[in-house]
Order: sequence, then structure tokens, then C-alpha cells
Amino acid sequence: MLDHTALAKGLAAVCRPVAEANGLPNALYTSPEAFALERERIFQNGWACAGFGADVPNPGDAAPVDFLGIPLLLIRDLTGQLRVFENVCRHRGMILVAEPKNFGGVIRCPYHSWCYSQDGKLRATPHVGGPGINAHESIAPETTGLTPVSMGIYMDMVFVNISGSAEPFEDFIAPLRTRWQDFEGKPLFRGEGSSFMLDVACNWKLAVENYCESYHLPWIHPGLNSYSRLEDHYHIEARRQFSGQGTLVYDPRLSETQAFPDFTDLPPKWEKFAEYIAIYPNILYGVHRDHTFAIRLDPKAANQTIENVEIYYTTEDAAKSPEYADLRKANAALWKDVFIEDIFVVEGMQKGRGAPNFDGGRFSAVMDSPTHCFHDWAATRLG
Repeated sequence: MLDHTALAKGLAAVCRPVAEANGLPNALYTSPEAFALERERIFQNGWACAGFGADVPNPGDAAPVDFLGIPLLLIRDLTGQLRVFENVCRHRGMILVAEPKNFGGVIRCPYHSWCYSQDGKLRATPHVGGPGINAHESIAPETTGLTPVSMGIYMDMVFVNISGSAEPFEDFIAPLRTRWQDFEGKPLFRGEGSSFMLDVACNWKLAVENYCESYHLPWIHPGLNSYSRLEDHYHIEARRQFSGQGTLVYDPRLSETQAFPDFTDLPPKWEKFAEYIAIYPNILYGVHRDHTFAIRLDPKAANQTIENVEIYYTTEDAAKSPEYADLRKANAALWKDVFIEDIFVVEGMQKGRGAPNFDGGRFSAVMDSPTHCFHDWAATRLG
């Protein structure tokens, strides 16, 4: 049973200045009841990423999403507009779409064949009034369409707000848009062979915490640290919005003879800068002059997280053509190796949360402030 009095005391300790604060209490990493609390207060009441636009690239494409147990449907309608609905028929709650597919016309429920257009409107109710009678006064099509979910898109990430009570999406994303305005409006293309998934035995927050900071680079990522040293990094902190780190010495060379094309019209600073930001709660994003990546965290339990990784390029040729196939393969392998290097750390911290006297830990006021920034945000949402 979750001790709410102890939790409140622990959350108050998190919200102190970084030099005085403790980390989040153990229960928030181990308790199923705490996991359910986060599901409501963080993932349903606020904005969180449920998928990617590239999951439904063509008109008529639909993809089911299990969003912390909530069945959602991403669909790109025949006009090209992306929509999100609850993935259930309004009749008896049957799942409408079980696997990604393309619908040239209506979406038909496999149970009783109720049909919906791609904008969510109820279009057909076979035999609803008896054999051969396909309408009934008790079923009003204008109020019995699919249930829409509040959504917004940024850099191909599809954010949803299940409760509908969060601030407008444009307000939520505005600080990040401002920071990354140099990339605004530039096309992104999902790399062929550049998607992968990691199943990690840790709480989702540990993946965020680890990503936020560069403090661990010398010991966990010796390959990266060999050219992008600890002293080459800087903190990124937007209080109660996002946090992360950047490097001053990004070097994209994977080949002596070939390179990916850069984004057009970038300011000179991006020749060497790259940034890695945790967009609370569940996106870890990296921007570079020649590609970006997104890691969407899918919390499955208090001690299990699926990391869904997508790598994007600046042109369709770079993303798909055979000319860049070897370079794409090398880039995907590089990042996969880096992300795998983190697994023993986050899984080790998860095991550490079984120590009953661990008080959430202390922060280095110099090196851990991006992680404390995330803890402070989480504590505020849960308090």
C-alpha cells in the first residue's frame, strides 16, 4: 500500500534547491499504486507522446497504440490530416484496429460491423433496428462517432492529452519551439532500417534521469567521451518544462568518403553544437546538423520500460536511398550501442530502489541540475 503521507514528505524534499534536495522517493520506482498515480496525474492529465507521424505515413494509414493500457488509434485520413481517437467501437467497446493497416474507405468494427469514416463519424450500423433495418432512433450518428483525443504534433512526435484538461498544445511546446527554432519547419524523413526497440527492466523515470545529464559519460560512454569530453558539455534547463545537455564538439563523421546532408540554412553554431533534451514526460530527443533521433518511452510497469527509437534524416535520399544505406546502418548501430551502454546503469538503479533506507539520493549541485529539474517537475505534478 502506498503511504501517501510519506510520499508527500518525500516530494517536498525533492522541491528544495538542488544543493539541498533529495531525489524522488523509492515508492515512485517500485509501487504499482504509484505507477497508477503517475498514469493519471502525469500521462493522462498532461501532454505525453503516444507515437510518431511516420507510423502512419500515407492517407488511409491507421496504427493502434497501447498508451499505458489506453487503446488509441493514430490515423492519417484521406486528406492527409493526422487524427487520434480511442481505438474502440462505440457499440460494445470492441477494439477496432488490431494491427497497422491502410483503410481505403471506412473503418469497420469486426464484431457487429459498425462502420466509421476516417474523420471518426459513424457511417453504418447494419441490422441495428432488426434484420435488414440499418438505423434506429436510439442511435444518433452525430453523437456516436469515435471519441477524439486532444493531440498535437512537433518534429513528427504525436502528443496526446487524454483528459483534455492540459494547457493548449502550442503553449506546452512553445518553449522548445523557441529553443530549436533553427529546425522549425524543416522536413524530417524516418530512416530506413533506423528504427529499433529496447526492453529495459527499469522505471521510465530512470531513463529520463540518465539521459538528462552528461556526468556519466567518462565511465559509461568511453567511445563518445573520447572526442566529446565531459568538459565539452553544457546543461539545458527550462524549469518544469524540459532539461538535458548539449555538446560543443559534435563530429558527424562516420565515413572518410561520405556524410549525410545537413539541414538547410542552419546558423554556424550547429556546425559543432548538438543538443539532447528530455521532453517531459516520455521523449528523449537529440538534434544534430545532419539528423535527429527520438526515443519514446513506453512505461509498461513500475519496473519495465520499452524504449522506441526512431532516427530521422534531412532528405528522402538520405533516409531511404541505397546510396546512404551503409551510412544509415553505421549511424543506427552507433546510437544503438550508446543506448545499450546505459541499460546496466538504469537497471542497476532500479535494483537499488529495493534498499529500504535509500532516501532518493543527493544531487551534485554542479553536475546533476538537469536531473533535479526533472525530479522537481515530477514532484510538482504528483504533489
